[in-house]
Amino acid sequence: MPCEGCMERGNVSTGATMEFLLLGFSELLHLRVLLFLIFLIVHLITLAGNMMIFMAVVMEPSRPPMLFFLCQLSAVELCYTLVIVPKALLSLAAAGGSPISVPGCAAQMHLFVALGGAECFLLAAMSYDRYVAICQPLRYAALMAEGLCLRLALACALGAFAVALGLTVAVFRLPFCQSRRIDHFFCDVPAVLRLACTQGYAAAELALLVACVLLLLLPFLLILASYLCIAVALLGVTSPVGRGKAFSTCISHLAITLLHYGCATFVYIRPKSSYSPARDKVVSLVYTNITPLMYPLIYSLRNKEIRGILRKMLRRKKIGEL
Repeated sequence: MPCEGCMERGNVSTGATMEFLLLGFSELLHLRVLLFLIFLIVHLITLAGNMMIFMAVVMEPSRPPMLFFLCQLSAVELCYTLVIVPKALLSLAAAGGSPISVPGCAAQMHLFVALGGAECFLLAAMSYDRYVAICQPLRYAALMAEGLCLRLALACALGAFAVALGLTVAVFRLPFCQSRRIDHFFCDVPAVLRLACTQGYAAAELALLVACVLLLLLPFLLILASYLCIAVALLGVTSPVGRGKAFSTCISHLAITLLHYGCATFVYIRPKSSYSPARDKVVSLVYTNITPLMYPLIYSLRNKEIRGILRKMLRRKKIGEL
């Protein structure tokens, strides 16, 4: 029996004229200008920081595997912010919210999930790199060859994009009810699912659960296994200096992993009854704006190789000016 007030599925899939309305922060109209300026400044700094690290690593002729993965991570963060933040700025510029077409909403959801998943896989690959560097240092060059790093990066991207495509198709096959208002500043999965009628809802919930297992839980278990092996190896190191030096190489990666997984777990791995649009928007602000801003800061402050490359870039610039 068809649900009351639902749109026909054919209209959803083929109706290019149908649009959603991203409400964004329409309840904070008195802070609209201030929020717009803050978002814009943070966005520009994030783009500059990630672009600086990306260019620094690309211009370095000899790149160890950790820097190679860091370059991939910066590229993912650049795309991540460009997918989300410009539309969020438009929703702040328009007092009544920002319209987005169904294909545009689906594309944004797919890219957001895919890029977030690719980041999880890259964090797992980086943890394996740290495991090999600390636990098997004599075989590091052989195990982490350039070919393996390229295959790992490609597998991270393709795996994440395939899982994200399945989830996006499952969500947008649902019939949507009359309300077109998405109480969010981008097409996040939980916010869009709130608009779906009850028929077929379980299939999309199952797809979301599978995506969480593949994109969040599986990489997290791989990261946990790597660091358990690292912890066991460090227990056998008698020198406190050697132990501290080995652990310091993991600090940046651990900090980024905790930031990324903390926000993602709060939004996607929780009971449906605890959904709160206002709270979700605040958490989403953190992992779409603040977290990408923190990545360049953490790596530029903690990674000696990055600091060295940036110093070389500055020296080249000064010499060129002279």
